Amino acid sequence: MSKSKRLMELMMTVNRMRKFTVKELAAEFGVSPRTIMRDLQELGELGVPLYSEVGPHGGYQVLKERILPPIAFSEGEAVAMFFASHALRHYQSLPFEAEASSALQKFYFYMPGDVRDRIDEMKNRVDFHAHNRQQEVEGLGILLEAAVRQRVVTIRYENKQGDSERSIQPVGIYVSNGFWYCAAYCFLRRGFRLFRCDRMRSASFDKTGIKPLDLRLIHLGNWEDVGREERIEARIVAELSREGVQRCQGELSHVPFIEVREDGTGRLDQCVPESELPYFAKFFLGLGSEATVEEPPELIARIRKLLEELTAKYGTM
Repeated sequence: MSKSKRLMELMMTVNRMRKFTVKELAAEFGVSPRTIMRDLQELGELGVPLYSEVGPHGGYQVLKERILPPIAFSEGEAVAMFFASHALRHYQSLPFEAEASSALQKFYFYMPGDVRDRIDEMKNRVDFHAHNRQQEVEGLGILLEAAVRQRVVTIRYENKQGDSERSIQPVGIYVSNGFWYCAAYCFLRRGFRLFRCDRMRSASFDKTGIKPLDLRLIHLGNWEDVGREERIEARIVAELSREGVQRCQGELSHVPFIEVREDGTGRLDQCVPESELPYFAKFFLGLGSEATVEEPPELIARIRKLLEELTAKYGTM
């Protein structure tokens, strides 16, 4: 194996290992410990952050902020990666905002001149629009790290009843219609809840000693199913026009189950928490004639009440 190839493979090996010794690497690569020592010194000069520990249980480790080995992209792959990162500029808040900006600059400035020219020509030809919300969201990085590392977070949350302090254990975060949401276990309500991140006035890691739950098997794809049998739910059934189908698919935070017909119209049939009926009443009222709610009676009654309030407000004008 040539030295350059060995250095490349060595860089990938030490990046994926938590801890290693010179003897282990020498055995894996079939070279002498002295050769590995020289290779590690060269990796250090190239920027790989290595440090050593002495003693019977010592060895080498890579610092937490590891540097990824060089990756060869084709021109098309590099352009695609650039625009994937470029699309994030529409979001006012990101959990990795500084890193995304840095990655975008690296992709652009380290490309050959002709590739940069191609990107400049494409910037006004392709875009990825997102809802632009004015609310800045603090603590997205904390929520994401807590979800990954199974940690409890203390938040100051604002709702219709005012501000309240809660301890939550995040499952994950996602953005929909320009709003960031955090699915989490709420220790106050003793169940899983969905929180609007822009309503979190503060977020910090818990210091009271609450023991985290084991949520390693709970993620954004299945958190709503956990404890579903304990929740009171209502079944919503509605006929939708073509525009109604498109609005439901585009505006609801979770795409509901909609049976779409060949002509583009559809039928919504989905169970939701009963506590969300006030939201759906306003949503379907906003759809106007593009939707006809058939069930449940409680939802229809709420829509009628909203209509009566609007008639009383504007009927005499």
